[in-house]
Amino acid sequence: MRGATFLLVLLAMALCLASCSQPTEEGSAVLLPVPDDPTLSFTVWLEVGSQNDPPGKEGLAWLVGRLIAEGSTTSNTYEEILEKLYPLASSYGVRVDKEMTTVSGRTHRDNLEAYFTLFTDAYLAPAFDESDFERVKSDTVNFLENTLRYSSDEELGKAALQDAIYRGTPYAHPPQGTVQGLKSITLDDVKEFYGTWYTRDNAMVALGGGFDDALVARFEGSLEGLPEGASTPAPKPEAAPIEGRQVVLVSKPDADASISFGFPIAVRRGEPDFYALWVANSWLGEHRNSSSHLYQVIREARGMNYGDYSYIEAFPEGGRRSTPPVNVARNNQIFEVWIRTLPNHQAQFALRAAMRELQDLIDNGMTEEEFELTRAFLSKYVLHFAETTSARLGYAVDDRFYGIDGEGHLARFQQAMAKLTVDEVNAALKRHLAYDNVMIAIVTGDAEGLAEALAAETPSPMTYESKKSDEVLAEDEEIAVFPLRIGADRIETLAVETMFEGQPGS
Repeated sequence: MRGATFLLVLLAMALCLASCSQPTEEGSAVLLPVPDDPTLSFTVWLEVGSQNDPPGKEGLAWLVGRLIAEGSTTSNTYEEILEKLYPLASSYGVRVDKEMTTVSGRTHRDNLEAYFTLFTDAYLAPAFDESDFERVKSDTVNFLENTLRYSSDEELGKAALQDAIYRGTPYAHPPQGTVQGLKSITLDDVKEFYGTWYTRDNAMVALGGGFDDALVARFEGSLEGLPEGASTPAPKPEAAPIEGRQVVLVSKPDADASISFGFPIAVRRGEPDFYALWVANSWLGEHRNSSSHLYQVIREARGMNYGDYSYIEAFPEGGRRSTPPVNVARNNQIFEVWIRTLPNHQAQFALRAAMRELQDLIDNGMTEEEFELTRAFLSKYVLHFAETTSARLGYAVDDRFYGIDGEGHLARFQQAMAKLTVDEVNAALKRHLAYDNVMIAIVTGDAEGLAEALAAETPSPMTYESKKSDEVLAEDEEIAVFPLRIGADRIETLAVETMFEGQPGS
């Protein structure tokens, strides 16, 4: 009975994605009507993000967003807002990413009147209170100095890779900014940034659930309360070419090794090659999927760590989410492999193993059997990407960002799974992925020893506490001497305390 019930749920979700409650456009709004949903999901999308931070004030976009989500308005203190939201069982929040900021919330339609005023006041009438500002700024500096540097080596490695690939561009720093950039920001900077970017011409509303035309008009009309003014789009950051395999070692005393490697890719969601790459990427390293290939090679067969995954678009908060996030749409994407934490003495072997599998995939492609199994999996797995109205609304906003019209990305994903061939997937692999020109970021407690081993191509044999099959041991001998071709001049070591430090503003 459980299996039958699950299949019925999947069928209903598939039919909904294909035919019902599709996003529509009315004026500048994105609408996702779901008449039977008693809740209402709201989003205001602003075309501004951390790439718009002024030089020397990295983190300004983040502070403005956090003050809208966690600050007072001209009508209520932050404590009063929380008290009023509590009996409504409702909330709102802000996500600030590289190129977009979204103010999103959800409430039951019975609470609409009380909630709507609180929600719209957040972005129309922020108080930018001094005490809120100091609290949020202090929390963000603490996140960079302590949480990102010292509490999550995996997230540190991923951020270090982004910084290394986009060094010298507005894409390099995390959305939270840099330590010195944050410290240089004043409350006047916050107010000026809000007045420049939170304008009616730079904003769009999205609404999902059981709404009526009157609410659509009311929500759209709220944008008239934003400042006037047209914003100048930020220039597209261009990453410097990666020549050969380059390594950034983040030296962190007593740390184990966390590895991320990758490179920019010129493919965007909605394009045919995107869906072809997703199939190959899913087979190689679908996030949190224990049947994917890298997981099987590094985790399952050898027990070296907890997981090994790969991505073709931004996937923040990977340690605490299973499916792709919404509202982190970017024009600049990277292909990335994420090797979760393992002992330092195994880092070189793990890097070799992952690079070897990537090279084999690009050179030889997927087999017909691998392709069919992966395609069948993805045809059903995509149904879990947006199980709620608010998640589907998030995808609809992202569709607008990417210029995906009609039925949208999720339906296009399903259609692609039905039509793709293994030859198209393998051709896309050769067009977009590479293994010679790669940036590698490793957080490690043995930067000196790892740098020497990488530069010298020192063999990295594995030893195990438990018995392994002859097949695994034979493969280990090949992996241990797999050529990485990383010269000493391509290895850079950074002290962890310097990461995301930045330069103070003028």
